[in-house]
Amino acid sequence: MLTESLKPLFNRDLNKLKQEIEAYNNEQRIWATEGGISNSAGNLCLHLVGNLNHFIGKVLGGTDYVRNREAEFSLRNVPRQELVKMIEATVAVVDSSLDKIVPEQLNQEYPIQVFDKKMTVEFFLLHLCTHLSYHLGQVNYHRRLLDK
Repeated sequence: MLTESLKPLFNRDLNKLKQEIEAYNNEQRIWATEGGISNSAGNLCLHLVGNLNHFIGKVLGGTDYVRNREAEFSLRNVPRQELVKMIEATVAVVDSSLDKIVPEQLNQEYPIQVFDKKMTVEFFLLHLCTHLSYHLGQVNYHRRLLDK
């Protein structure tokens, strides 16, 4: 089933996100923005944690997570260890939520409309996986450019 393929991918990329946050030599640079770089690695991390906890944890897994998307991009200077704990908790939520999905559910309509058109649970899970990968690449590039 698709979820069994997605679980290790989400796990891999969330753990890589954790490694990227931990790899900053200067913790303050996690929150840096310069030139055309408008989102800090810290804000991208908060965004990914919020996104996955909401769309997988709450909507599909039934958690009581309350998302504050605006804060994902406006908060600053959250300590590195707090970000790491958030990532670790997100790994657990994604795993347990994906375990609850039954095969028939994948072809059903995703419970809430996120974009301008309806989509299946399967399609949206694939989108969430690629969304994580996209922003993970940004965090990696951010660290290599701005953590000097």
